[in-house]
Amino acid sequence: MEFKVNSKVLEKLLSKIIPAVPTRTPMPILENFLFDIKDGALIVCATDLEIALRSSINVAADENVKMVIPARLLFDIIRSLDETQIHFETETNSKLKLTTDNGVYNISFSSSEDFPAIPTVSEEKEIVLSGKDLKKAIDQTSFAMSKEDMRPAMTGTLFEFSEEGLRFVTTDGHRLVKLVNKNIKSGLEEQYIIPERAISVLSKLLGETDVHIYLSKTNISFHMGDLEFISRLIGEKYPAYNSVIPLENENILKVKTGDLLSTIKRMILFSTTSSKQVKFSINQNLLQVSAEDIDHGSNAKENIHCEYSGDPIDIGFNTTYVNDILSHLDEEEIIFKLHSATKACIIEPSVAKENEELMMLLMPVRLNN
Repeated sequence: MEFKVNSKVLEKLLSKIIPAVPTRTPMPILENFLFDIKDGALIVCATDLEIALRSSINVAADENVKMVIPARLLFDIIRSLDETQIHFETETNSKLKLTTDNGVYNISFSSSEDFPAIPTVSEEKEIVLSGKDLKKAIDQTSFAMSKEDMRPAMTGTLFEFSEEGLRFVTTDGHRLVKLVNKNIKSGLEEQYIIPERAISVLSKLLGETDVHIYLSKTNISFHMGDLEFISRLIGEKYPAYNSVIPLENENILKVKTGDLLSTIKRMILFSTTSSKQVKFSINQNLLQVSAEDIDHGSNAKENIHCEYSGDPIDIGFNTTYVNDILSHLDEEEIIFKLHSATKACIIEPSVAKENEELMMLLMPVRLNN
């Protein structure tokens, strides 16, 4: 078997597929690319059994063949080359010979029979979403996924299809993010949980291209131009997150996002490592933010102008969680909806975007008296 391909064209293809190659695995076969040369196309796949990536380019090959090739070795060779034509040729001793104008490179290949089958997802259920919108939704919600394996459902991002639109939900029990894209009304009433690793890789792959999403009970597939990204789903039921969203938070604090975020970044320096506590003391037009590091005998206090309607309140939060939430809000002004020092607080943009609803929830921490 032989074919020719431009080095930069192949590098572009392999760079899309390499994220699915595991860095460490007890299954050496997964450290390879699967090359499937079929009817004038080179289809390249990789998988770590949780996610898989597949893409193809046209090549003029003299026969159809499948082989597995060491992924990182091949990728490193190809990207180290200047733009050139590469001639691929299989030798009888399971060697793959790569020839360029200046060099010859021999690497081993092996049979494809032990390479895991890449799941195929039926195209019966299709949702089309702009890559930009999907990336925005993932980037604004994924930070609140749980790192605790005790509750597997919470370690992923929930895609919930409803009459309202497509909801993206994440929570780790301390904070919760819900973003609704009202443009996606699929007529489905279904939930799918995508694992954290898949969300992380998908975010890097998304661009301007529209994404075609296909769903089955066990897998989800994203088609972005000539690239297909497949992930297994977490087969658990997502917690009833709506039950923790308070309905009676009548105290409203409005503040500039940038002002509060820069203050919080300084308060992180003064909050005790163990509790990471920051205190909000809220009055009519003044938000006083303070932190104290008892271990090192340091403390800080800042005043921020705000608009507030409600009874004066002192409430404590985890500085890291407040920082995460504020860092993922791109609105100039936000509102905090508060009830008391012990009840969950809702954080929202002061002006809702068209066809989008974003809500972040944060549990308070008990203040040190």
